[in-house]
Amino acid sequence: MKKIALIGSTGSIGVQTLNVVRRYPDKFKIVSLAAGKNAALLAEQVKEFKPEIATAAGCSEEYLSVIKQNVRDFTVGENAFINAITAEADVVVIALVGFTGIIAVLDAINKGKNIALANKESLVVGGDIVMKKAREKGVNIVPIDSEHSAIWQALSFDFNRPFKKIILTASGGAFRDKTEEELKTATAADALKHPNWAMGAKITVDCATMVNKAFEVIEAKWLYGAPFDKIDVIIHRESIIHSMVEYEDGSTIAQMSYPTMELPIQIALSYPERLNPAVDSLNFAKISKLTFSELDKKRFPAFKEVVAAGKKGGAYPAVANGANDALTKLFLENKIGFTDIYAGISGALNAYSGDYFGDFETLKAANDFAARFVKNKYGE
Repeated sequence: MKKIALIGSTGSIGVQTLNVVRRYPDKFKIVSLAAGKNAALLAEQVKEFKPEIATAAGCSEEYLSVIKQNVRDFTVGENAFINAITAEADVVVIALVGFTGIIAVLDAINKGKNIALANKESLVVGGDIVMKKAREKGVNIVPIDSEHSAIWQALSFDFNRPFKKIILTASGGAFRDKTEEELKTATAADALKHPNWAMGAKITVDCATMVNKAFEVIEAKWLYGAPFDKIDVIIHRESIIHSMVEYEDGSTIAQMSYPTMELPIQIALSYPERLNPAVDSLNFAKISKLTFSELDKKRFPAFKEVVAAGKKGGAYPAVANGANDALTKLFLENKIGFTDIYAGISGALNAYSGDYFGDFETLKAANDFAARFVKNKYGE
């Protein structure tokens, strides 16, 4: 039985991870749960899964006693999740959102724990540090992203397999059919209407801006040692093909399924074993078409900006991430417009200048610089 520490248990990925565990109680056991501030849901989770340890970023008195009654140890605080990365865990699922994820990743690596990774930012911001430390510690990092799970599968689960090209697919998000003029008045409510996926608010907006896909390009560089000129992005509206790998002989291998995050979560947890279906089998007779088109970088300039930051390297991806985090929060609060996200990311990257010494502190400073830039430009 594989013992799991779940960091980010009350978010979208965390909830779906627990669905997988619930489906296979003989295969997986939750030994610790780390939540944000949704103490009500955490209380339900600890009663059902009975972990030894639970943590929360915040917890009201109403749920404090309920949680404490069902766990051996419960701590509250901004970085309390570190306590949930326990010695008993065989794998740590990291499903935190934002820069904080890299703190969890580095702690899990230092403790010698294999990682199932759903936090894009840890590789976007600190891929060089994370991958180097993982190699030194002999820690495996496997992706939970549907796109990167697809690539991993198309590479026959071999991160070192040679390839000609990685092809990341993108649904295009909620605004794939919007004109440049329409994007100027697009609202947060509009952005959250993703045509294919049910996800958390932040990543859903990132899909609408195409920042999410730019992050995945940078992730691909670190996970597969891929130079940027060997990573392509294609719009695939149906979200049936989750990504592809082209080989030197011209063969292209695609991973296909109906859109669900439970399949990549299940594969990350069960590898090298494949378990019973987490999703209905594709009915090809009912799939009328699979379409592909180029990504319109003119309509979605943030994609180009963030990929350029990835190519520039150093702390620039941390600047892009910090600005995007702050801008997305303001957009979701209806304090800025959709296209302000583009302008804000570009402005922060242009304003930043700093040396990078391959250390976490510089990355944190760059991330914080971008957040301050956004605050000074747009307010809170």
